[in-house]
Amino acid sequence: MDWQDELDAAGLLCPLPVLRIRKRLSALRTGEVLRAVTDDPAALVDVPHFCTEQGHTLLEGREDGFPRQVWLIRKG
Repeated sequence: MDWQDELDAAGLLCPLPVLRIRKRLSALRTGEVLRAVTDDPAALVDVPHFCTEQGHTLLEGREDGFPRQVWLIRKG
């Protein structure tokens, strides 16, 4: 899948990964996709919750070598 922007939030702890994702998504147009990389275990709960609460679509959330996670989020 293609994405329009990418964010490396590895090394950041809660709540910074979600705050950075929110800021980066705000610069995208509706329907565009952000690829985000995190390694905070709290992101496993925080990112899906953020997407649901803010009306974004979580296209993919997967581990990419513990503890790294890769997220594809479509702006709602």
